[in-house]
Amino acid sequence: MLFRTIWLGLLLITSYASIAHATPAQQLIDAQLEAHPNKSGIYVLDKGEEALLARAWLADHAQKTIEVQYFIWSTDNIGILASEALLRAAERGVQVRVIVDDLLVDAPDKSLLALAKHPNIEIRIYNPQHSVGTPFHKRFLNMAVNFRGFNQRMHDKTFIVDGKLAITGGRNMAAEYFDYNQQYNFRDRDALLLGAVVQNMEESFNQFWASPLSAPVEELYDGLGIIQKHVSVKDAEIQKIYANLHAYAENPENFSPENRKAILETPQAFLKLAEQIVWTNIEFISDTPGKNKQKFLLGGGGKTTEKLAQLVENAQQQIVIQSPYLVMSDAAKKLFKKAIQRGVKVRINTNSLASTDNIQAFSGYRNQRDVLTKMGVEIFEYKPDPQVKQHLLREALAANEKPPVFAIHAKTMVVDGETVYIGTFNFDPRSQNLNTEVGVIVRDTALASLVQNAIETDMHPENSWNAAEDKPDQFASSAKRKRVIFYQLTPIKPLL
Repeated sequence: MLFRTIWLGLLLITSYASIAHATPAQQLIDAQLEAHPNKSGIYVLDKGEEALLARAWLADHAQKTIEVQYFIWSTDNIGILASEALLRAAERGVQVRVIVDDLLVDAPDKSLLALAKHPNIEIRIYNPQHSVGTPFHKRFLNMAVNFRGFNQRMHDKTFIVDGKLAITGGRNMAAEYFDYNQQYNFRDRDALLLGAVVQNMEESFNQFWASPLSAPVEELYDGLGIIQKHVSVKDAEIQKIYANLHAYAENPENFSPENRKAILETPQAFLKLAEQIVWTNIEFISDTPGKNKQKFLLGGGGKTTEKLAQLVENAQQQIVIQSPYLVMSDAAKKLFKKAIQRGVKVRINTNSLASTDNIQAFSGYRNQRDVLTKMGVEIFEYKPDPQVKQHLLREALAANEKPPVFAIHAKTMVVDGETVYIGTFNFDPRSQNLNTEVGVIVRDTALASLVQNAIETDMHPENSWNAAEDKPDQFASSAKRKRVIFYQLTPIKPLL
């Protein structure tokens, strides 16, 4: 409960005190940075609650800038509260820049435009061919004319504050990534970062911001005729949208007033945090906008692909991976086969058919599961009702309460007990060739042990099935089993 004291003070903290001047917690952060020049600090955010709390506190304590980049920013409870937090930051003078991938944007046009109209908020949409400003018929035209470009997405997830602190990892901005969904939640992992590595993250963000693929929201609603939507929003509508956002955040049904008193304990929480941060050299890896030079075909690789391949190539003893989707290319299979042949033990924790949220991706994995296990890869498939859920959930389940389904969404690799990757890269063709990805590589034995222990816990029999021994597909519904057979027969592997 490291961030318990921070939580949900998020949304109303500014009602209690001005943060124009550095708070004790901010002073502590600055002192930590001064004490570790040219170094980077990392703290692993393993639980959904503390990952949300960290973002919450950062948003409300930003003094100059907030720069965020996400694949998904939902309009559920968490997405709305996060949007309101950014609006409040902008209202106190913080410069807010947001990049969101276009594929799954579900915000109402006027609400999105209203936020972008704030003088301190800029919003850009990456590769807008699906949703924002795009009529239904144009979506199909885009797919027909530019199939590769249509399928190339920005899968990056970064949250940067004042150029000092940042978060990256697997979580999108939606309830299920923070264990707040009542039906379906993801077991995920982020890294809270401080120091030198944050500058590298900002450089990547600025590269995406300046890319022609990132279009300002206002431009996407300036269209005429049937090619592009034309949407406008009046000043009165803007103010109403802002007021509704604030009212939503102030509603006790959406934000519990019980959590306000946690504000007083914030400095103590950061004192504890400072004791657990690992200070070392951290490498931030990222793809460039557009991923690679391929224009038509679906291959091409990328910078993150190359870096992770090097880690596998250099492994001498063991590789431990946690990935929601496991669809290896021929090149990846050869890479891991060579590693096994030289004595490297490879263990992977991925989703079962019963837990997965992506039947299509599972079909690709199912087509090669036997090949991988015969090759020597040990695979453990996550159960939809793992015992570890009691540790992950922010509140204990009542005895008569139906537990939500859990699925893996963490993208993590530990090599030889000393090198850790935490990021956005799935071990599938889409991450390898199409989607831009990011992450951090950290060489530290203590951190590696911490992360590996967490993954191995998820592999235990009470949390995962052994893919080679337990025949996990039998525990999925008949509907899922039928659907996955259908997708197995389709040639969709390059898009998975």
